[in-house]
Amino acid sequence: MSTVTVLTLVPNAGDRLARCLESVSWADDVFCVVDANTTDGSDGVARRYTSHVLVHEYVNKADQCNWAIPQIETEWTLVLDADEWVSHELARRIQEIVQSPAGHDAYKIRRKSLFMGKWIEHCGLDRDYNVRLFRTSKGRYRAQRVHATIDVDGTVGVIDEPMLHDDKRDFEEYFRTFQRFTTWAAEDRYDRGKRATLFDLTLRPLARFVNMYVIRHGFRDGYHGAVLCMLAAFSVFVKYAKLWDLERLERERAPAAQKDK
Repeated sequence: MSTVTVLTLVPNAGDRLARCLESVSWADDVFCVVDANTTDGSDGVARRYTSHVLVHEYVNKADQCNWAIPQIETEWTLVLDADEWVSHELARRIQEIVQSPAGHDAYKIRRKSLFMGKWIEHCGLDRDYNVRLFRTSKGRYRAQRVHATIDVDGTVGVIDEPMLHDDKRDFEEYFRTFQRFTTWAAEDRYDRGKRATLFDLTLRPLARFVNMYVIRHGFRDGYHGAVLCMLAAFSVFVKYAKLWDLERLERERAPAAQKDK
């Protein structure tokens, strides 16, 4: 009989964590990894739902998950963020999959997102699929700071029953993560040898807006769609502006390094 562990990383998310963990009460194990810097009592919320709670210093999602996954003993792992929860339809589908001897080694799950209190039906978010369910021995996260991606040793299927996401309730919450994520994204690109061009700084943000708002019908989501698409375009600009700044700082440090030799 196959079993499944739900792996949840716990930051300051006490106002949403209970809904997340209640939605997976059917799982064989719930493993909560609490950020050592959590201060809002989220660790206490986690312990109300599971005894499998460990505290570990958070660097980024990929590192945190790769630290946790080798400690999971069940055949399957479902990764669920603290601001996400599993629909009833998805719960039934996952239980069918893990009990079937056939099937894939991992599954992309469709994610449906709330943005500032509204379900977003377009903007490209209607096609938001992420690998979240995988055989524990077959999946590990790629080493990168942001947009954590699971590499799977095997085949990947698709689940259309939705995972639900309570994303960014207001601007304060949006910009709390905006600064960190744009910095990490720039650093990831810099480490891979990427450098910002004028195209990246000017036309790439515009292309993101046109793709989300026009091509992906973001205009059909009303004011919420317009705000979301503009913020997405702005995040592209800031990410590449930070990448340009890393290169600028490197050039400025080079003459000083030469003088020290």
